[in-house]
Amino acid sequence: MNLKQARSLDEQDRQSFAATHTPWDAPAAKISVQPTTSSSNNMNDLLATYSVNPSYIKAPQQYLDGNWEMVQGGEAEQRIYQSWESVISVPVPGSIHQGLVQAGILDDPSFGEHAAQAKQYSHQTWWYRCTFDIEDIAMCVSSRLIFEGVSPSCDVWLNGTRLGDHQGAFGGPIYDLGSLLQSTNTLIVQVHPAPLGNEWNIWESTVVFNCNYGWHYVNLPAVGIWRSVRIEAIPLVQIQHPFVQVNSTAQAKQGEIDLALTLASQQSAYKGVLYGEIVPDNFAGQSIKFQQFIQQDSYLSDPDHVSTYYTRDIHLQLTIPDAQLWSPLDMGEPYLYRLQLIFIPDSPAISEDSMIMHNRILIDQQEITFGLRYIEMKPLPSGQQADMYNWTLTVNDRAVFIKGSGWCTLDALMDFSRERYDHFLSLTAQQHTNFLRAWGGGIPETDDFYDLCDRKGIMVMQEWPTCWGSHARQPQDALEETVRLNTLRLRNHASLVMWCGGNETSTELDHPAIQMMGRYSIELDNTRPFHRTDPWGGSTHDHIVWNGWTPAYSFDYYANLDGIMLSEFGLASAPNLESVLRYMPAEEQQQWPPLPDKSFYHHLPAFDTRDELRILSEFADAFIICDRLEHFVIGTQLAQVTSLRHKMESARCHFPDEIGVVTYKLNDVYIGVSWATIDWYGVPKMSHYFTQDAYQPLLASVLFNKLNSPHEDQSLPVYVLDDQGVLDQSWSVGIRVYDQQLQVIQAENWQQEGKVPSVHLIGTIELQQAPLAESPLLIVSEIMQGNEVKCRTFYWLNFADRQGVLWNLPQTSLTVGQPQVSKVSLLDSSVDFPYEIEVKNTGTLPAVGVELYSQSDDVEQSILVASDNFFWLDAGESRWIDITDHRSLHVKAWNSYTGQAYSQSQ
Repeated sequence: MNLKQARSLDEQDRQSFAATHTPWDAPAAKISVQPTTSSSNNMNDLLATYSVNPSYIKAPQQYLDGNWEMVQGGEAEQRIYQSWESVISVPVPGSIHQGLVQAGILDDPSFGEHAAQAKQYSHQTWWYRCTFDIEDIAMCVSSRLIFEGVSPSCDVWLNGTRLGDHQGAFGGPIYDLGSLLQSTNTLIVQVHPAPLGNEWNIWESTVVFNCNYGWHYVNLPAVGIWRSVRIEAIPLVQIQHPFVQVNSTAQAKQGEIDLALTLASQQSAYKGVLYGEIVPDNFAGQSIKFQQFIQQDSYLSDPDHVSTYYTRDIHLQLTIPDAQLWSPLDMGEPYLYRLQLIFIPDSPAISEDSMIMHNRILIDQQEITFGLRYIEMKPLPSGQQADMYNWTLTVNDRAVFIKGSGWCTLDALMDFSRERYDHFLSLTAQQHTNFLRAWGGGIPETDDFYDLCDRKGIMVMQEWPTCWGSHARQPQDALEETVRLNTLRLRNHASLVMWCGGNETSTELDHPAIQMMGRYSIELDNTRPFHRTDPWGGSTHDHIVWNGWTPAYSFDYYANLDGIMLSEFGLASAPNLESVLRYMPAEEQQQWPPLPDKSFYHHLPAFDTRDELRILSEFADAFIICDRLEHFVIGTQLAQVTSLRHKMESARCHFPDEIGVVTYKLNDVYIGVSWATIDWYGVPKMSHYFTQDAYQPLLASVLFNKLNSPHEDQSLPVYVLDDQGVLDQSWSVGIRVYDQQLQVIQAENWQQEGKVPSVHLIGTIELQQAPLAESPLLIVSEIMQGNEVKCRTFYWLNFADRQGVLWNLPQTSLTVGQPQVSKVSLLDSSVDFPYEIEVKNTGTLPAVGVELYSQSDDVEQSILVASDNFFWLDAGESRWIDITDHRSLHVKAWNSYTGQAYSQSQ
């Protein structure tokens, strides 16, 4: 059989899912648009744009977020009808643990061994109570109570009436309230305990994020009302789930969009006008408006609620003039549009008094943001194959190399603030990481996460919350609700490029739960691919750290890893020393090796159940004698960089045969030694900055087969990687090889004119065998244009048999200048780096691994991020570096510990 003509797994899966419809099946009506000077931020502006009768008002909604009351335990009879004692204030959204910490009942669970104390509260029953006045009497007539997320399960009462129960953390419950609302109301929620049992699988009894159940890092199951709660009045006609798509790149470029939505009403017949406006959201451009007359074709359904609704599916086609496309990070701008919709029923059709309050007619408004982009998975150069997915990700007909990282749930205590997301995702963009795998140990990510990814151009593969075949054992109704609600919630996001059934499932891949996920990916979306699990169909994971191999062998193994799509691999490292000291009690900080079963072990991966401390100490020993905490930090961070970067660069150099790499991982659910490149506090590790090097759009990359073989000749390919096509006219690539005395022992230079392909083999470096003391230690690669260094990075090799050599280099000296307000921030106060500072190598030898760092006493408020760090400075060279903070700023290098400090505290 000719494999190139075989049906791909994508095609086979699509047939097996047996979808019965898509959102785009309703007959399409092509409508015209008109330019408008309005840039409406609310519905009143939109109503004025169309001169709509002022008696029509938006159906009001009221958020119940804020501080609720909470008590532990008790029976329903007591909690519903009797007074509460020993009440604790708890934030909603939030977790019980946040309330307990704020009340002084629970010590900070991230410190020392406190998580073990906090865990006992996860397995208790908690009652929440909110007393509120209705802000608009219209909600007393016909309204709906919506919980966006309660973990792990709950029962709900309003004004003494039980509304029902609910299982699953990711959406719901939702209740139509009928006439239950009064002017003053009491809402009570019984939040049930997290399941207790074997941490490896007890979470399978429900649908939650499971990486905080002890198998991964912390054993602290999340409990609480963790997303918003609101009440919304039900309008006469509801606009449900508006969805925008483009059918091809050509249509995207022309601005030709399809808009699907559902109108729902408790009236069997009505007519009216759907009004809409599309406004450029994050750029200046032309706004447009449109309208479409609609007459109800009544048929019965039950979309999301217990009441009966008559629905009609609407499919419109229209054209946005001068369309601007959404592009991934480093490939263009992530342009977004904002769509606002309202439906105005004709007055004669209004027969329900319940929809009219004081001569006001309640109407619905919906608003979404979207980007014009077309996603397609195309075959590899080797052709389509029956046992593989099509893996070449194209966005707007342009193949994208996936510069990926795993995304872990942000916080075990469920602090999912937008500010916290923005910090981590800004660092993601700084790394040039254009793809996040939101993995099945975590959550269907929040609206803030996706909105920020949309705006930063970061693509996402969203896995459903299942691991290792748990989909076959989790409650199927809760899992299906999770998939359905969150598909509808997330499908408009331009950054979402792929669905996936879950993490590392090797059995029951044809189980009805997986089939359901695949079917919904078509019936509710049909604009992006679905993969049954990861790894599967050509992707691979690699975890050799537990194979017992020596670090030297492992480093070579990582450097030579191949695969079409390596979507999980890595090595753990300690956070920066300042972060470790934040979670370690003072009496344990000087103890090395650390005391078993104490704080350090409590913050190791899986609590050292896989001998991680011994393994990571051996990796650290390849670089420095691991005889103290500081050396463990330095050694493990160097080992992590060495394990990650070579594969990341190698995969880029073999594009398009290898289409991507996803490191494990970017962030973590809890503070500790982990695979993350940014620790839980939000502090970048060394690996953050070398990821930035490996993924930068312009790079001269040197590939290695062996990192510790001085007695062998080596031929090292040198590639130019130019993702953005910026090289033109005259430029050059320079390679310098240094020995341990920081003397140049070999150099190559290639002159080039004009443009080259995005992946270009420019030459090779031939290293000759040599005695260890004379062998190469450091290699610098750079691209020059004129006198400007366009990019530079450096590598280390032949280090394993001369332990500590990187810390015993000949010394140089460094200075830092006076911090200045950055030129960019003078124009835009929202920039990530408000300051800039000059760093100068004043010595006669190169400075290796130059690092800016802070010794501020206010470590919780002062996280120093630099635009570059751990960089190379030639003798006499200086660089301007952008920074986030200049308080107590210091500089050092691997061969300079006497650098000048700028210590102004303001």
